[in-house]
Amino acid sequence: MAKLSRRQLIRTGLATGAAVAAARCGAPSGTPNNPASGPQVNTNQIKDVTLRLIGTGVSQINEIRDKAQEDLGFKFEMRALSTEENNQIAITQPGQYDIFDGEYFSLPLVVPSGNLKPIEISRITDYDKIVSFFRTGEFEGLPVEASQGTAPYRVMYLDGPDSTEFSATPTDYATLIPFQYNADTLGYRPDLVGRTIESWGELFNAEFRGKTSILDIPQIGIMDAAMVAEALGLMTFGDKGNMTREEIDQIIEILKEQKAAGQFRAFWKTFDESVNLMSSGEVVLQSMWSPAVTAVQSQGVECIYAPLKEGYRGWGGGIGLSKNLDGIALDAAYEYINWMLEGWVGAFLGRQGYYSAAPENAKKYMSEAEWAFWYEGQSAPEDIVDPFGKTLAKTGATRDGGSFEERFGNIVCWNSTMSENTYLVQKWNEFIAS
Repeated sequence: MAKLSRRQLIRTGLATGAAVAAARCGAPSGTPNNPASGPQVNTNQIKDVTLRLIGTGVSQINEIRDKAQEDLGFKFEMRALSTEENNQIAITQPGQYDIFDGEYFSLPLVVPSGNLKPIEISRITDYDKIVSFFRTGEFEGLPVEASQGTAPYRVMYLDGPDSTEFSATPTDYATLIPFQYNADTLGYRPDLVGRTIESWGELFNAEFRGKTSILDIPQIGIMDAAMVAEALGLMTFGDKGNMTREEIDQIIEILKEQKAAGQFRAFWKTFDESVNLMSSGEVVLQSMWSPAVTAVQSQGVECIYAPLKEGYRGWGGGIGLSKNLDGIALDAAYEYINWMLEGWVGAFLGRQGYYSAAPENAKKYMSEAEWAFWYEGQSAPEDIVDPFGKTLAKTGATRDGGSFEERFGNIVCWNSTMSENTYLVQKWNEFIAS
Protein backbone atom coordinates (compact mmCIF):
# COMPACT_ATOMS: atom_id res chain seq x y z
CA MET A 1 0.00 0.00 0.00
CA ALA A 2 1.39 3.43 -0.94
CA LYS A 3 2.27 5.64 2.00
CA LEU A 4 0.20 8.83 2.07
CA SER A 5 1.78 12.16 2.94
CA ARG A 6 0.43 14.15 5.87
CA ARG A 7 -1.19 16.60 3.46
CA GLN A 8 -2.87 13.80 1.50
CA LEU A 9 -4.18 12.30 4.71
CA ILE A 10 -5.57 15.67 5.77
CA ARG A 11 -7.21 16.28 2.42
CA THR A 12 -8.70 12.80 2.35
CA GLY A 13 -9.92 13.15 5.92
CA LEU A 14 -11.51 16.50 5.22
CA ALA A 15 -13.21 15.21 2.11
CA THR A 16 -14.53 12.26 4.09
CA GLY A 17 -15.73 14.65 6.78
CA ALA A 18 -17.59 16.67 4.17
CA ALA A 19 -19.23 13.53 2.84
CA VAL A 20 -20.27 12.48 6.33
CA ALA A 21 -21.65 15.95 7.02
CA ALA A 22 -23.64 15.83 3.79
CA ALA A 23 -25.04 12.42 4.66
CA ARG A 24 -26.07 13.67 8.11
CA CYS A 25 -27.92 16.52 6.48
CA GLY A 26 -30.04 14.03 4.56
CA ALA A 27 -28.45 14.49 1.14
CA PRO A 28 -28.60 11.41 -1.14
CA SER A 29 -25.40 9.45 -0.94
CA GLY A 30 -25.03 8.62 -4.62
CA THR A 31 -23.75 5.41 -6.18
CA PRO A 32 -20.95 4.51 -8.60
CA ASN A 33 -23.51 4.05 -11.37
CA ASN A 34 -25.42 7.18 -10.56
CA PRO A 35 -22.88 9.77 -9.35
CA ALA A 36 -25.19 12.67 -10.06
CA SER A 37 -27.61 11.49 -7.39
CA GLY A 38 -25.43 12.81 -4.54
CA PRO A 39 -22.93 15.56 -3.71
CA GLN A 40 -19.60 15.34 -5.46
CA VAL A 41 -16.79 15.49 -2.90
CA ASN A 42 -13.65 16.91 -4.48
CA THR A 43 -10.55 15.86 -2.57
CA ASN A 44 -8.88 19.03 -3.86
CA GLN A 45 -11.59 21.11 -2.22
CA ILE A 46 -9.28 21.75 0.71
CA LYS A 47 -7.01 23.97 -1.38
CA ASP A 48 -9.88 26.42 -1.73
CA VAL A 49 -10.28 26.88 2.04
CA THR A 50 -8.97 30.15 3.49
CA LEU A 51 -9.17 30.56 7.26
CA ARG A 52 -9.14 34.08 8.71
CA LEU A 53 -7.19 34.38 11.97
CA ILE A 54 -7.20 37.22 14.45
CA GLY A 55 -4.66 37.39 17.25
CA THR A 56 -1.81 39.40 18.76
CA GLY A 57 1.57 39.93 17.18
CA VAL A 58 3.33 37.45 19.44
CA SER A 59 1.97 34.49 17.43
CA GLN A 60 0.60 35.96 14.19
CA ILE A 61 3.96 35.35 12.55
CA ASN A 62 4.51 34.98 8.80
CA GLU A 63 6.80 31.97 9.21
CA ILE A 64 4.11 30.09 11.15
CA ARG A 65 1.49 30.96 8.52
CA ASP A 66 3.76 29.82 5.69
CA LYS A 67 4.58 26.51 7.41
CA ALA A 68 0.91 25.86 8.13
CA GLN A 69 -0.01 26.46 4.50
CA GLU A 70 2.80 24.17 3.36
CA ASP A 71 1.84 21.33 5.71
CA LEU A 72 -1.94 21.60 5.59
CA GLY A 73 -2.58 22.57 1.98
CA PHE A 74 -4.99 25.43 2.61
CA LYS A 75 -4.58 29.14 3.15
CA PHE A 76 -4.59 31.54 6.08
CA GLU A 77 -5.15 35.26 6.41
CA MET A 78 -3.68 36.59 9.65
CA ARG A 79 -4.38 39.89 11.39
CA ALA A 80 -2.00 40.96 14.16
CA LEU A 81 -3.91 43.16 16.61
CA SER A 82 -3.51 44.65 20.04
CA THR A 83 -5.09 42.62 22.84
CA GLU A 84 -7.95 45.11 23.12
CA GLU A 85 -8.66 45.13 19.38
CA ASN A 86 -8.48 41.35 19.26
CA ASN A 87 -11.06 40.99 22.02
CA GLN A 88 -13.31 43.67 20.58
CA ILE A 89 -13.51 41.99 17.17
CA ALA A 90 -14.07 38.59 18.77
CA ILE A 91 -16.99 39.99 20.76
CA THR A 92 -18.63 42.33 18.24
CA GLN A 93 -17.68 41.14 14.72
CA PRO A 94 -18.00 37.33 14.51
CA GLY A 95 -18.28 37.51 10.74
CA GLN A 96 -14.75 38.93 10.50
CA TYR A 97 -12.85 35.84 11.66
CA ASP A 98 -12.80 32.05 11.62
CA ILE A 99 -10.19 31.45 14.31
CA PHE A 100 -9.62 33.48 17.46
CA ASP A 101 -6.07 33.33 18.84
CA GLY A 102 -6.65 34.78 22.28
CA GLU A 103 -5.68 34.69 25.92
CA TYR A 104 -7.58 32.84 28.62
CA PHE A 105 -8.01 35.98 30.70
CA SER A 106 -10.09 37.45 27.84
CA LEU A 107 -12.63 34.62 27.90
CA PRO A 108 -14.93 36.07 30.60
CA LEU A 109 -15.42 38.94 28.12
CA VAL A 110 -15.54 36.94 24.87
CA VAL A 111 -17.43 33.74 25.76
CA PRO A 112 -20.69 35.40 26.96
CA SER A 113 -21.03 36.96 23.48
CA GLY A 114 -21.78 33.50 22.11
CA ASN A 115 -19.37 34.07 19.22
CA LEU A 116 -17.06 31.13 20.01
CA LYS A 117 -18.06 27.59 19.08
CA PRO A 118 -17.37 25.10 21.91
CA ILE A 119 -14.47 22.87 20.86
CA GLU A 120 -15.06 19.12 20.82
CA ILE A 121 -12.16 17.71 22.81
CA SER A 122 -12.64 14.31 21.17
CA ARG A 123 -11.38 15.88 17.92
CA ILE A 124 -8.09 17.05 19.47
CA THR A 125 -5.53 14.34 18.76
CA ASP A 126 -2.93 15.15 21.41
CA TYR A 127 -5.20 16.54 24.10
CA ASP A 128 -3.77 14.13 26.68
CA LYS A 129 -0.29 15.56 26.04
CA ILE A 130 -1.31 19.07 27.08
CA VAL A 131 0.26 20.23 30.35
CA SER A 132 -1.91 19.09 33.25
CA PHE A 133 -2.45 22.60 34.63
CA PHE A 134 -4.71 23.38 31.67
CA ARG A 135 -6.56 20.06 31.72
CA THR A 136 -6.92 19.33 35.45
CA GLY A 137 -5.91 22.51 37.27
CA GLU A 138 -2.81 20.99 38.88
CA PHE A 139 0.89 21.19 38.13
CA GLU A 140 3.22 18.82 39.95
CA GLY A 141 0.90 18.79 42.94
CA LEU A 142 0.39 22.57 42.89
CA PRO A 143 -3.38 23.21 42.65
CA VAL A 144 -5.00 26.06 40.75
CA GLU A 145 -6.03 27.57 44.10
CA ALA A 146 -2.36 28.36 44.78
CA SER A 147 -2.43 31.22 42.25
CA GLN A 148 -4.65 34.28 41.91
CA GLY A 149 -6.39 35.60 38.80
CA THR A 150 -7.87 33.88 35.76
CA ALA A 151 -5.80 30.70 35.70
CA PRO A 152 -6.59 28.96 32.38
CA TYR A 153 -8.23 25.95 34.04
CA ARG A 154 -10.89 28.20 35.54
CA VAL A 155 -12.17 29.09 32.05
CA MET A 156 -11.06 26.00 30.14
CA TYR A 157 -14.34 24.08 29.95
CA LEU A 158 -17.92 24.80 28.90
CA ASP A 159 -21.06 23.08 30.17
CA GLY A 160 -22.12 21.73 26.78
CA PRO A 161 -22.02 21.99 22.97
CA ASP A 162 -24.11 25.18 22.89
CA SER A 163 -23.06 26.66 26.23
CA THR A 164 -21.66 30.05 27.12
CA GLU A 165 -21.24 29.01 30.76
CA PHE A 166 -17.88 27.93 32.18
CA SER A 167 -17.72 24.56 33.91
CA ALA A 168 -15.75 24.25 37.14
CA THR A 169 -14.84 20.65 36.24
CA PRO A 170 -13.69 19.00 32.98
CA THR A 171 -16.27 18.36 30.27
CA ASP A 172 -16.15 17.28 26.63
CA TYR A 173 -16.11 20.90 25.43
CA ALA A 174 -13.32 23.48 25.64
CA THR A 175 -13.26 27.24 25.15
CA LEU A 176 -9.75 27.35 23.68
CA ILE A 177 -7.09 24.74 23.01
CA PRO A 178 -3.83 26.08 24.46
CA PHE A 179 -0.65 26.21 22.44
CA GLN A 180 1.56 28.74 24.27
CA TYR A 181 1.98 30.29 27.71
CA ASN A 182 4.64 31.80 29.91
CA ALA A 183 5.66 33.21 33.25
CA ASP A 184 6.04 36.97 32.76
CA THR A 185 8.21 39.38 34.71
CA LEU A 186 10.26 42.58 34.32
CA GLY A 187 12.93 43.03 31.68
CA TYR A 188 15.97 45.25 32.20
CA ARG A 189 19.23 46.44 30.67
CA PRO A 190 22.02 45.31 33.02
CA ASP A 191 24.54 47.54 31.24
CA LEU A 192 22.41 50.62 32.06
CA VAL A 193 21.04 49.53 35.44
CA GLY A 194 24.43 48.45 36.77
CA ARG A 195 23.20 45.78 39.18
CA THR A 196 20.92 42.77 39.51
CA ILE A 197 17.17 43.42 39.68
CA GLU A 198 15.53 41.01 42.14
CA SER A 199 12.19 42.60 43.09
CA TRP A 200 9.09 43.93 41.35
CA GLY A 201 9.43 46.94 43.65
CA GLU A 202 12.34 48.28 41.58
CA LEU A 203 9.88 49.50 38.94
CA PHE A 204 9.01 52.40 41.25
CA ASN A 205 12.59 53.02 42.39
CA ALA A 206 13.47 56.72 42.02
CA GLU A 207 16.93 55.59 40.89
CA PHE A 208 15.31 54.79 37.52
CA ARG A 209 13.04 57.81 37.34
CA GLY A 210 12.05 58.64 33.78
CA LYS A 211 13.46 55.35 32.52
CA THR A 212 10.77 52.79 33.37
CA SER A 213 7.66 51.68 31.51
CA ILE A 214 4.54 49.69 32.30
CA LEU A 215 2.21 47.76 30.02
CA ASP A 216 -0.81 49.79 28.88
CA ILE A 217 -3.35 46.97 28.81
CA PRO A 218 -5.59 47.70 31.81
CA GLN A 219 -6.22 44.12 32.93
CA ILE A 220 -2.49 43.26 32.82
CA GLY A 221 -0.85 46.57 33.68
CA ILE A 222 -2.87 46.83 36.89
CA MET A 223 -1.57 43.43 38.00
CA ASP A 224 2.04 44.41 37.34
CA ALA A 225 1.41 47.54 39.40
CA ALA A 226 -0.12 45.40 42.16
CA MET A 227 2.97 43.16 42.22
CA VAL A 228 5.10 46.31 42.63
CA ALA A 229 2.90 47.80 45.36
CA GLU A 230 2.84 44.57 47.38
CA ALA A 231 6.61 44.17 47.01
CA LEU A 232 7.11 47.66 48.44
CA GLY A 233 4.56 47.16 51.22
CA LEU A 234 2.42 50.01 49.91
CA MET A 235 -0.74 47.90 50.02
CA THR A 236 -2.03 44.34 50.01
CA PHE A 237 -4.79 42.68 47.99
CA GLY A 238 -7.31 39.98 48.76
CA ASP A 239 -6.87 38.77 45.18
CA LYS A 240 -4.74 40.73 42.72
CA GLY A 241 -6.70 39.04 39.94
CA ASN A 242 -10.08 40.25 41.20
CA MET A 243 -9.68 43.57 42.99
CA THR A 244 -12.41 45.44 44.83
CA ARG A 245 -13.27 49.01 43.81
CA GLU A 246 -11.45 50.25 46.88
CA GLU A 247 -8.32 48.32 45.91
CA ILE A 248 -8.53 49.62 42.34
CA ASP A 249 -8.88 53.21 43.61
CA GLN A 250 -5.87 52.80 45.88
CA ILE A 251 -3.51 51.28 43.30
CA ILE A 252 -4.57 53.84 40.66
CA GLU A 253 -3.75 56.68 43.08
CA ILE A 254 -0.30 55.14 43.63
CA LEU A 255 0.22 54.95 39.87
CA LYS A 256 -0.88 58.57 39.42
CA GLU A 257 1.61 59.64 42.08
CA GLN A 258 4.40 57.76 40.32
CA LYS A 259 3.46 59.29 36.97
CA ALA A 260 3.29 62.80 38.42
CA ALA A 261 6.79 62.28 39.87
CA GLY A 262 8.08 61.42 36.39
CA GLN A 263 8.77 57.75 37.08
CA PHE A 264 7.56 56.48 33.69
CA ARG A 265 9.17 57.18 30.33
CA ALA A 266 6.30 55.59 28.38
CA PHE A 267 3.37 53.17 28.36
CA TRP A 268 3.44 50.47 25.71
CA LYS A 269 0.70 48.37 24.12
CA THR A 270 2.53 46.31 21.49
CA PHE A 271 5.49 43.98 21.29
CA ASP A 272 7.39 46.30 18.92
CA GLU A 273 6.95 49.30 21.20
CA SER A 274 8.51 47.45 24.14
CA VAL A 275 11.42 46.23 22.01
CA ASN A 276 12.17 49.73 20.70
CA LEU A 277 12.02 51.29 24.15
CA MET A 278 14.48 48.79 25.57
CA SER A 279 16.88 48.45 22.64
CA SER A 280 17.19 52.24 22.29
CA GLY A 281 17.98 52.65 25.98
CA GLU A 282 15.08 55.07 26.50
CA VAL A 283 13.86 52.60 29.10
CA VAL A 284 16.10 50.51 31.34
CA LEU A 285 13.44 48.58 33.32
CA GLN A 286 9.89 47.70 32.27
CA SER A 287 7.04 45.23 32.03
CA MET A 288 8.05 42.88 29.24
CA TRP A 289 7.14 39.76 27.25
CA SER A 290 9.61 36.97 26.63
CA PRO A 291 9.89 37.32 22.82
CA ALA A 292 10.51 41.05 23.27
CA VAL A 293 13.47 40.21 25.51
CA THR A 294 14.83 37.75 22.94
CA ALA A 295 14.29 40.32 20.17
CA VAL A 296 16.43 42.82 22.09
CA GLN A 297 19.06 40.15 22.76
CA SER A 298 19.13 39.16 19.08
CA GLN A 299 20.16 42.77 18.27
CA GLY A 300 23.28 42.22 20.34
CA VAL A 301 21.91 44.27 23.23
CA GLU A 302 22.13 42.72 26.69
CA CYS A 303 18.69 42.30 28.24
CA ILE A 304 17.64 40.17 31.22
CA TYR A 305 14.21 38.74 32.00
CA ALA A 306 14.42 39.04 35.76
CA PRO A 307 13.58 36.11 38.07
CA LEU A 308 12.01 38.13 40.88
CA LYS A 309 11.68 36.94 44.47
CA GLU A 310 7.94 37.69 44.60
CA GLY A 311 7.20 35.34 41.67
CA TYR A 312 5.80 35.60 38.16
CA ARG A 313 2.61 36.76 36.49
CA GLY A 314 1.33 33.97 34.25
CA TRP A 315 -0.64 33.98 31.01
CA GLY A 316 -1.87 31.41 28.54
CA GLY A 317 -2.99 31.63 24.93
CA GLY A 318 -5.04 29.30 22.79
CA ILE A 319 -7.08 28.75 19.65
CA GLY A 320 -10.84 29.27 19.56
CA LEU A 321 -13.37 28.71 16.78
CA SER A 322 -15.89 31.18 15.39
CA LYS A 323 -19.53 30.19 15.82
CA ASN A 324 -19.91 30.67 12.04
CA LEU A 325 -17.55 27.84 11.11
CA ASP A 326 -19.11 24.73 9.60
CA GLY A 327 -18.53 22.08 6.96
CA ILE A 328 -15.10 21.70 5.40
CA ALA A 329 -13.91 25.02 6.89
CA LEU A 330 -14.66 23.72 10.40
CA ASP A 331 -12.82 20.49 9.62
CA ALA A 332 -9.87 22.54 8.37
CA ALA A 333 -9.88 24.57 11.58
CA TYR A 334 -9.66 21.39 13.68
CA GLU A 335 -6.75 20.23 11.53
CA TYR A 336 -5.05 23.56 12.22
CA ILE A 337 -5.51 23.16 15.98
CA ASN A 338 -4.05 19.66 15.83
CA TRP A 339 -1.16 20.97 13.73
CA MET A 340 -0.50 23.71 16.31
CA LEU A 341 -0.04 21.03 18.98
CA GLU A 342 1.96 18.66 16.80
CA GLY A 343 5.32 20.15 17.78
CA TRP A 344 6.76 22.41 15.10
CA VAL A 345 4.99 25.54 16.36
CA GLY A 346 5.85 24.72 19.97
CA ALA A 347 9.53 24.51 19.07
CA PHE A 348 9.41 27.68 16.97
CA LEU A 349 7.80 29.73 19.74
CA GLY A 350 10.01 28.01 22.31
CA ARG A 351 13.02 29.64 20.69
CA GLN A 352 11.68 33.01 21.81
CA GLY A 353 11.03 31.85 25.35
CA TYR A 354 7.43 30.60 25.28
CA TYR A 355 6.38 27.18 26.50
CA SER A 356 4.48 24.66 24.40
CA ALA A 357 1.14 23.31 25.61
CA ALA A 358 2.43 19.87 24.57
CA PRO A 359 6.12 20.01 25.51
CA GLU A 360 6.97 16.42 24.55
CA ASN A 361 5.79 17.18 21.01
CA ALA A 362 7.86 20.37 20.81
CA LYS A 363 10.91 18.48 22.03
CA LYS A 364 10.91 16.43 18.82
CA TYR A 365 11.66 19.61 16.85
CA MET A 366 14.27 21.07 19.23
CA SER A 367 17.94 20.21 19.45
CA GLU A 368 19.26 18.73 22.70
CA ALA A 369 20.98 22.04 23.35
CA GLU A 370 17.76 24.03 22.86
CA TRP A 371 15.75 21.75 25.14
CA ALA A 372 18.45 21.87 27.83
CA PHE A 373 18.55 25.68 27.70
CA TRP A 374 14.85 26.57 27.39
CA TYR A 375 13.17 23.81 29.40
CA GLU A 376 15.75 22.33 31.75
CA GLY A 377 17.51 25.52 32.82
CA GLN A 378 20.91 24.07 31.99
CA SER A 379 23.94 25.92 30.66
CA ALA A 380 23.77 26.14 26.89
CA PRO A 381 26.16 23.57 25.38
CA GLU A 382 26.28 25.73 22.23
CA ASP A 383 25.11 29.14 21.06
CA ILE A 384 21.32 29.48 21.26
CA VAL A 385 19.47 31.14 18.39
CA ASP A 386 16.01 32.70 18.14
CA PRO A 387 13.36 31.45 15.67
CA PHE A 388 14.91 33.55 12.92
CA GLY A 389 18.47 32.27 13.36
CA LYS A 390 19.92 35.19 15.31
CA THR A 391 22.16 34.35 18.27
CA LEU A 392 20.62 35.41 21.58
CA ALA A 393 22.65 33.40 24.13
CA LYS A 394 26.25 32.28 23.97
CA THR A 395 27.61 28.88 24.97
CA GLY A 396 27.54 28.55 28.77
CA ALA A 397 24.60 30.94 29.31
CA THR A 398 21.56 29.85 31.32
CA ARG A 399 17.94 30.89 30.96
CA ASP A 400 16.84 33.62 33.35
CA GLY A 401 14.81 31.98 36.10
CA GLY A 402 15.94 28.41 35.46
CA SER A 403 13.92 25.39 34.39
CA PHE A 404 10.31 25.08 33.26
CA GLU A 405 9.33 23.59 36.63
CA GLU A 406 11.05 26.39 38.56
CA ARG A 407 9.50 29.18 36.52
CA PHE A 408 6.03 27.77 35.96
CA GLY A 409 5.82 26.58 39.56
CA ASN A 410 6.43 30.14 40.78
CA ILE A 411 3.48 31.83 39.09
CA VAL A 412 1.62 33.69 41.84
CA CYS A 413 -1.05 35.39 39.73
CA TRP A 414 -2.51 35.07 36.24
CA ASN A 415 -3.68 37.67 33.75
CA SER A 416 -7.28 38.30 34.67
CA THR A 417 -10.61 39.84 33.82
CA MET A 418 -11.99 41.14 37.09
CA SER A 419 -15.58 41.40 38.27
CA GLU A 420 -15.06 45.18 38.31
CA ASN A 421 -13.57 45.19 34.81
CA THR A 422 -15.59 48.17 33.52
CA TYR A 423 -14.65 50.25 36.56
CA LEU A 424 -11.01 49.14 36.24
CA VAL A 425 -10.79 50.24 32.59
CA GLN A 426 -12.33 53.60 33.46
CA LYS A 427 -9.86 54.21 36.30
CA TRP A 428 -6.89 52.95 34.28
CA ASN A 429 -7.73 55.37 31.47
CA GLU A 430 -7.86 58.15 34.05
CA PHE A 431 -4.33 57.21 35.11
CA ILE A 432 -3.00 57.16 31.52
CA ALA A 433 -4.64 60.55 30.81
CA SER A 434 -3.51 62.13 34.10
